[in-house]
Amino acid sequence: MAARESPPGIQIKVSSKGGGGSGSGNTVHPVEEMDRPEGVSAPPPAVYGEIKHSKKWVTWLIPCFVVANIAMFVITMYVNNCPKNSVSCVARFLGRFSFQPFKENPLLGPSSVTLQKMGALDVSKVVDKHQGWRLITCNWLHGGVFHILANMLSLLVIGIRLEQEFGFIRVGLLYIISGFGGSLLSALFIQSNISVGASGALFGLLGSMLSELITNWTIYTNKIAAFLTLVVIIAINLAVGILPHVDNFAHIGGFISGFLLGFVFLIRPQFGWVEQRYALSGYSALSRRKFKTYQCILWIVSLVLVIVGLTLSLVMLLRGVDANDHCSWCHYLSCVPTSRWSCRTEPAFCSTTQDGNQLNVTCSSNGKSNLYILSNPSSSQIQSLCTELCS
Repeated sequence: MAARESPPGIQIKVSSKGGGGSGSGNTVHPVEEMDRPEGVSAPPPAVYGEIKHSKKWVTWLIPCFVVANIAMFVITMYVNNCPKNSVSCVARFLGRFSFQPFKENPLLGPSSVTLQKMGALDVSKVVDKHQGWRLITCNWLHGGVFHILANMLSLLVIGIRLEQEFGFIRVGLLYIISGFGGSLLSALFIQSNISVGASGALFGLLGSMLSELITNWTIYTNKIAAFLTLVVIIAINLAVGILPHVDNFAHIGGFISGFLLGFVFLIRPQFGWVEQRYALSGYSALSRRKFKTYQCILWIVSLVLVIVGLTLSLVMLLRGVDANDHCSWCHYLSCVPTSRWSCRTEPAFCSTTQDGNQLNVTCSSNGKSNLYILSNPSSSQIQSLCTELCS
């Protein structure tokens, strides 16, 4: 039986490396030819090269970020040296890596004095002593074991997926700039306490995932389900931020920065442009634009908003502006007081008197007083006792 000739049409070879779509996602069906007048020959078939539309990047930057954060925590605990600088420690068998008392730091970590020494965000030092580098270094420090475990697990889950899809350059810039944006908003609203943690950068990655879904809307299947799932995850994480001792302003600032940067860094070209790019010579077709009009508009608007927003926030901070003076209700975004907890987190201040080897410490905020047997106590030991007494 004679073989039937295939009708002329478009031939496309699609690479499925790195994961194929569901159903017939990697199958392209040629469009049936329209009827032509007699004597008019069909156009030659358009032959395409291999379209690598699902290329996966090798993930290495996010694991390096995780290692760097853990290394900084180990160094911080080494510098903290609880047995030398505090009267009591948790897990004292760890030596100089043991933790501060639970009343002082319930996250199993170092003292606030050590965190300040290592580069925690302290608004007074940023404004008065021009230590602007703290806006960056605070993102690589953590308050304790529980804090760093939660952040690093989240970073691995969120960051690896983004780096695989978009590469280390764009994800690295997203992480660092979002962390900086989170630090800025935190410094404008929370000026009485220090702040540390990678949460701002993590929320930046979450925000970029949402904007990536919006700007590349046409390439997704089950769009509504993906959108609602991501919104719920973000809402839950932001809701956790209203608990005391959690810096939700860093979360919000990082999220806004990452959301806008997602429109800039995570934009994908439309498939028609990719298809045209891989067409072999000798085939002419209607020229397709690389990006859709709405993608270009979002790109320009978001870039302008990021530059203007970060610049204005930095100028306001360096001029000593307290954003709470211009927004009387904004403090509720970071902590909502209830009958179960208080949102008062003022730093501990104490008065001390020394009589021989007896040290009397009195907390200024609650009036509590206690007597300790210490000869020649260091400033770190006194601050540790004060923090514990005022807790």
